Amino acid sequence: MHTLICGSLAFDTIMVFQDQFKNHILPDKIHALSVAFYVPEMRREFGGTAGNIAYNLQLLEGDPLIMATVGEDFATYTQWLERNKLNTTHIKTIPNSFTAQAFITTDTDDNQITAFHPGAMIESHQNSVKDAKDVTLAIIAPDGRDGMFQHARECFEAGIPFLFDPGQGLPMFNGEELLQFIEMADYLAVNDYESQVIQDKTGLSLEQLALKVKALIVTLGGAGSQIYADGQCFDIPCVKAEKIVDPTGCGDAYRAGLMYGMARGWDWPTCGRLASTMGAIKIESRGGQNHTPTRAEIEAIYTQALVNETRLEEASLTGTLTA
Repeated sequence: MHTLICGSLAFDTIMVFQDQFKNHILPDKIHALSVAFYVPEMRREFGGTAGNIAYNLQLLEGDPLIMATVGEDFATYTQWLERNKLNTTHIKTIPNSFTAQAFITTDTDDNQITAFHPGAMIESHQNSVKDAKDVTLAIIAPDGRDGMFQHARECFEAGIPFLFDPGQGLPMFNGEELLQFIEMADYLAVNDYESQVIQDKTGLSLEQLALKVKALIVTLGGAGSQIYADGQCFDIPCVKAEKIVDPTGCGDAYRAGLMYGMARGWDWPTCGRLASTMGAIKIESRGGQNHTPTRAEIEAIYTQALVNETRLEEASLTGTLTA
């Protein structure tokens, strides 16, 4: 059975600014912003939300099924997907279009500035969830506006539980539209910043939003994540990476781990810890799809993180008792 990944496939041009953005942006001149960042490091990667999530889910042997629209320049990406044994059945080529392109600049604080050309992605509504067979779980990740609405509605009507992950697509929707998505969705995933945007647009608090879905997942970067479900808030610790190289795609890796557990009926703390593990593995490599751990290596990192967490809890308890 498949996990359907509705989202973008994109080429990512990633640049590293060897300083902090805040040192070059004057708050009192933000209304007349005109800055140029010198970026001596640059590379081109395979990316997009659907590509990144599917790649990570495939590492876990989770049987992902990508649904996306691409341009006539997609050939090299197709070869990459096929080498990694990812199903390309529902990847549709749009004539006379470019594949979506993201231009990402990251500073030394892991802040990002992104420019995005949607290209063929805006035609994502040309794909239909009805054409995908044997799907038990889906994610509606950032994609073309019409496609996101259509795919959410099709999942809802087909009784396919889905995770709504608006991400960088948030600016496309007003509060009423976001509530329409949330009413159809079974799960909602956002990062800390996005959670505030959704609260502002809908006028609902996190607690109120959590009541509308089976689970609300909020990622908090280095502070871990929180999962609101079953009337509780589960605090998921961040798995410590050996080195921090590039945050690009970490959220997608997290979602892949989360959905792997969800598809298997795991409890939320376990889903969250695997998700955190996948994010930690990804951040040690450049790009969204260059990390290559084996299934056994993922399991070992996950297990060690649990051991470390237990030791930390025991040390904290000991300190409390002896204070």
